[in-house]
Amino acid sequence: MTLRLRNLSLSYGDFAAISGVDLEIKQGTTLAVLGASGSGKSTLLRAVAGLEPSRGEILWGDEALHRLPTHRRGVGFVFQDHALFPQRNVLENVRFGLETPRYNRTDAAKKASALLDRVGLAGFEERQTHELSGGERQRVALARALAPAPRVLLLDEPYGALDRELRERLMLDVREILRESGVTVIHVTHDHDEAFALGDKVAILNAGEISQCATPSEVWGHPCDLATARFLGHTSSLRAEKVRAEGSSSSSVLNLATALGDFAIPYENAPTDGSFDTECCVTWRPESLRPESLRAESLRAESLRAGSLNGSIEVGASLDQRGRPLLWVDGTVVESSFRHGHYLLSLETAAGRVEGISSESVSRDQRLTLALNLNEVRAYAL
Repeated sequence: MTLRLRNLSLSYGDFAAISGVDLEIKQGTTLAVLGASGSGKSTLLRAVAGLEPSRGEILWGDEALHRLPTHRRGVGFVFQDHALFPQRNVLENVRFGLETPRYNRTDAAKKASALLDRVGLAGFEERQTHELSGGERQRVALARALAPAPRVLLLDEPYGALDRELRERLMLDVREILRESGVTVIHVTHDHDEAFALGDKVAILNAGEISQCATPSEVWGHPCDLATARFLGHTSSLRAEKVRAEGSSSSSVLNLATALGDFAIPYENAPTDGSFDTECCVTWRPESLRPESLRAESLRAESLRAGSLNGSIEVGASLDQRGRPLLWVDGTVVESSFRHGHYLLSLETAAGRVEGISSESVSRDQRLTLALNLNEVRAYAL
């Protein structure tokens, strides 16, 4: 069974909150929808749940959910603020989803207790919601959403208010619970780590439209366009021109001329297959530019020229000891800040401001020569 969203759109007056969304989520898998604030993530969930009137189709197999009222769609919802009932204790909150003719009060209480045990809250039945920590409130909200055994579970940035350590621990716990339950999940978030850790597939939502949907490794390694690349951490960019390599018969590389020098990148690193006429924009993440690749200036003198690299141009590029193509970049450090185990460097170069990283502290105004791993450089049409 598959959940399909076809041309799903929702507008507020003249403002299109989501537009033409087409997605497929296989039963028992998790789709992580990643987008910036205001991109339409919560609106997408509300449309799927039937909380907002929308256009387009929402299909569970052949069943048209978009024609059903909210309570008949078989959809569970975990809101950003958990939306627990303050007048009810923990057990009563979870039991709320079971208050139907299908369950008598005793059976509902037994199932609610079993769900609390499943989410790690055995013995919390009589506690009041104001006595719970953020992580505990999150687990209660999850148990309540799972209680009616929904076909689809919608998670709206459920970890946003938690500290980093608790968030990472809870994410792993919840992922295991969801996999065991077999429920189909749409999880929206603005947190990159969260999306790529939890999603079987990741969809990028930009201004109400899906720009890319694929496996986490495909989305991370091959952003589909310039806007998506920048959103996914390609903070450095410069203009480039396609040039022809003299005497080259290979089509496996894209030869480019830039203010940092001429070099070649793998043809697959241009999502448009290099179909732009001449000008393009090349981008990379900070971790692709680092002094550690150099092994000091001596490596530069000893490195192999890249003329043998599939017909690439012999200007500024060389191979490191692992055979990876590098471009030497000279720059002056403008800013340096410690981030997650390394120093993030902002450098002024011949092509303007770019970013790289270093494992060692670097002072401002220091001149550095860094190596750009060309296998990690992407090219996009302007």
